[in-house]
Amino acid sequence: MPRSRDAALLLPLAFAAVVFCAAAQAPGTPAAASVEPASAATREFPAPTNLKVLPKNLTGRQVQDIMEQWKTSLGIQCDGCHAEVREKAESDGTPRLNFADDSKPMKAIARLMYTMTDQINTNYIAKVEGSGVPVACGTCHRGHIGPEPFSGTTVEPVLKSDVPPANDPAQPQ
Repeated sequence: MPRSRDAALLLPLAFAAVVFCAAAQAPGTPAAASVEPASAATREFPAPTNLKVLPKNLTGRQVQDIMEQWKTSLGIQCDGCHAEVREKAESDGTPRLNFADDSKPMKAIARLMYTMTDQINTNYIAKVEGSGVPVACGTCHRGHIGPEPFSGTTVEPVLKSDVPPANDPAQPQ
């Protein structure tokens, strides 16, 4: 039972990571930091272009939602993956972003990580009966650009040299 519970906890986190990583591919949408939450619901998002790992039939709004999840899961801003267009600025002076541009290395890493989580979910998690929770960016990153080391246990690793040899049943005791 603990294994199923652990798997069930991992799947939602994995899904969030996958969604966040996909967001790094959204073209044409302005930086989310310049959008007030109340206006985001009524805002129009252009159709995405240059999607390489996300489904090509996603709407601009869907890609924006994915990107917001990735941003939160990784603790980064949009310009971490998307190149700035300094000649064009938002009304607050913030540079606009070229979402279709592939010049930033982090964008390639985001695509790679999205592909990795998708493969983990498809090839492994989906085969765990009752798992229901996919692996996502936040599963490992937990709001930080670098995955956080696991520190939820005080159990020391057991070294092979610490384990006594097994008794040989053929040998008398």
